[in-house]
Amino acid sequence: MINVVGVRFRTAGKIYYFDPKELNISLGSHVIVETARGVEFGTVMIAPKELPEEKVIQPLKPVIRIATSEDEAIEQVNREKEKEAFQICLEKIQKHKMEMKLVDAEYTFDNNKLLFYFTADGRIDFRELVKDLASVFRTRIELRQIGVRDETKILGGIGICGRPLCCNTFLSEFAPVSIKMAKEQNLSLNPSKISGVCGRLMCCLKNEEETYEYLNSRLPNVGDYVTTNDRLKGEVQSVSVLRQTVKVIVEIDDEKEIREYKVDQLHFKPKRRKDHMKLSAEEMKELSALEDKGRSKIDDTH
Repeated sequence: MINVVGVRFRTAGKIYYFDPKELNISLGSHVIVETARGVEFGTVMIAPKELPEEKVIQPLKPVIRIATSEDEAIEQVNREKEKEAFQICLEKIQKHKMEMKLVDAEYTFDNNKLLFYFTADGRIDFRELVKDLASVFRTRIELRQIGVRDETKILGGIGICGRPLCCNTFLSEFAPVSIKMAKEQNLSLNPSKISGVCGRLMCCLKNEEETYEYLNSRLPNVGDYVTTNDRLKGEVQSVSVLRQTVKVIVEIDDEKEIREYKVDQLHFKPKRRKDHMKLSAEEMKELSALEDKGRSKIDDTH
């Protein structure tokens, strides 16, 4: 077992493990640590605890110190300097007439590096821009191209649910999301209704996927033939996934009638809808581009 402390550097960012040494570190406190990018200021999200060595990437770097009031002041100054750096970089981008959108600027705690995050439709040759910025800031400059999901995670916003975006509040990593998840949940396949602020498939499609897979696995498919507990045979007309009920067309005295049954009142061979679920040619044509874009992954900023 190895003693670790979990530290986060950005809002809803990934949590990294460090060696707390003998420091009295508590949840929510600020600490100074050394990362691959340099010395950085972070927030403790996981109080010191022991983990099996195989779950920790070695070598584990130590926490340098618990942040002092002077460190807090330096961090605040850095946040102000980032705003100024952002504006200067915008001017330089316009000067060089580059097709890119600046998203954020970030100083490392020790000011050894200044990072600029941007989005662009393709690859950008920003060598001249980097030289120009380095001459202004007199420090190492790094320009990092990110995807639209990463942009939305940094900038934040309000989702169609009326709440702050998951990616900007608690979602530390993007999970793969596909059109089939919307199909499984019987949602409208209209791209405007299943896309988030970023224009990609909504991350929350993943939240209930496992539940819907289980509930759907207990139901017959529309068009299947089933036997009811009152010994009637009929064709499934519709199903209610959440209520776990099935409407069946049965024949009684040479007349067809629709009756509703609970799933445990029917006899049939359950099938996992996910295993044989197919999109129509029209749906594939309309949504293939959206699904490709939905596979984009978060850019690890640390």
